[in-house]
Amino acid sequence: MHTTTDPNTVLLAGDILTWATTKTNQVGTLVKLVAGVLVVVAIIGAYWRTKSWVATAVAFLLGALVLWGIANMPSLQGKVGSEINDTGTKAIHVVVPPVIQPPAAGDGPVL
Repeated sequence: MHTTTDPNTVLLAGDILTWATTKTNQVGTLVKLVAGVLVVVAIIGAYWRTKSWVATAVAFLLGALVLWGIANMPSLQGKVGSEINDTGTKAIHVVVPPVIQPPAAGDGPVL
């Protein structure tokens, strides 16, 4: 088997982790950039379709909310996880007997 690296060299895990961290950060930046471009396109599309400044302002606010959510995803994940009680409680089961209604005066047998 032929290798392209020197068998006497050692590849450190720190180098791989640094590379993976860099690539992960680059992908996150790319996702935020694409989301920003899509929000701008949506705002322009909202104005072009409606010619209304109110609809454009609503599209802007919703786009800002989406971008804020994408930018703060790690903190939002932590907040949601901390608000859920992991231990849980037993559910309360209530058995309600069926209600039997007496027949109305006109529902008797026909003679």
